[in-house]
Amino acid sequence: MLTNLFRKKAQQMIGLDIGSRFVKAVLLEKTNGKFSLQAFACEPIIGNAFAEREIKDFEAVSHALKKVKASLKTKNKHVAIAVSGSTVLNKIVYMDPGLSDYELESQIELEADSLIPYPLEEVYIDFEEVADSTTTANKVEVLLSAVHKDIVDRRITLLGEVGYEAKIVDVESYSLGSAVANFYASDDKDGICCLNIGATYLQLCWVKDGKVHYTKDHSFGMDALVQDLVLLYNQERSHIEKQLQTNSLPDNWKLDSYPVFLANLQQNINRALQVFVSATGAKRPTKLLICGGACHVATVTEDLANELAIDIEMFNPFADMTISDTLQNSELSTFAPQLAIAAGLACRSFSPWHI
Repeated sequence: MLTNLFRKKAQQMIGLDIGSRFVKAVLLEKTNGKFSLQAFACEPIIGNAFAEREIKDFEAVSHALKKVKASLKTKNKHVAIAVSGSTVLNKIVYMDPGLSDYELESQIELEADSLIPYPLEEVYIDFEEVADSTTTANKVEVLLSAVHKDIVDRRITLLGEVGYEAKIVDVESYSLGSAVANFYASDDKDGICCLNIGATYLQLCWVKDGKVHYTKDHSFGMDALVQDLVLLYNQERSHIEKQLQTNSLPDNWKLDSYPVFLANLQQNINRALQVFVSATGAKRPTKLLICGGACHVATVTEDLANELAIDIEMFNPFADMTISDTLQNSELSTFAPQLAIAAGLACRSFSPWHI
C-alpha cells in the first residue's frame, strides 16, 4: 500500500553488549512482524579492563568498540546498551493504580530512602508498571530500576568517543529475557528459564507469557575455566579464549581442567535454580536454555543435562530469523549463543521506551 511509504519507521538501534571480556553487537530489522539479522560483531577486550563490572581500562574497551564499529559497516550511530553488577538495583514496589509517570516518579522520590539504598542524587532511576498486584489489594506492581550514575556515565563517554550515541540503557538480565520472549517459541505454561554463562556472572531469567518475571545474577563464570587453562598451558588469555571458540585446545584439557569447572558450574546452576524456586514459588524447571561463552564448549549442553538431570538447550536467538546475504559465510553459528543480550537490546528498536 502507498500509505506504507509514508509510515514513520521505528528508530533502528544497534544492540551493544559491553561485557567484561567481549564487546558484542547486533543490528536487526523487522518487517511484517518478522525479524531479520542485518549485522553482528564480537570483539575481545584485551587485558583486565573491568573490576566488578566497572570500567577501569578505557583504552582497551574503546579499542574493542572501534573494531566492532568497523565490523558492522553501518552508518547507524544509535545504540542500546545494558548494565549489570552489584550497584544495579531491580525491585518490585507496590503503588496506587492509575498514577501517571510524573506521579509515580514523585512517589518514588518521596519513598527513596526505603526503596533505594543509595543517595538519590548518585543514581539514575527508571520504573515501569508491570501488572496488577496478585498479593496486595488495590495496588499495581511497578518495576523500579536504579544504577549508580558513574556506571552509566563512563559507558556513555566511551560511546561518544567512538561516534556512538546511547538511546537506551537497559539491565542485562532483562535484555536477556527480552531476547527469550521475542526469539524463542515456547508454549510451556510454566514459562522458560534461560541462563547466560558469561565471563564472571551466571545471569538467570524466567520468562512466562512473553514477560520477564524473575532475574538474578550469580557470581561465577567462564573466567574460572579460562584462568585455569592459562596456568595449565602458560599462554595469554586471548589465545586460550580463541582456542575455546575454535575448539582447538590440546585434547588433554578435557581431562585436566574441565571436570572441576563442570562440577563447579553444575553446583552454581543448582544454587541459582534453588534461589529461583524459593523466590517465585515456581516449580523447578524441567528445561533450561543456556547461552554465553560457555556454549563454545562443544559438549556443555550434554554434560550439564547429565549432571543436572534436566533438558538443556543452547539458545540461538537467530534460529528462526532471516539472515542477511552478507552474513551467509560468516562465523554466526560460532558466536550466536554469545549474542543473546545484544539481540535483546537490538529488539528494543521496535518497542516504545521512556524518554
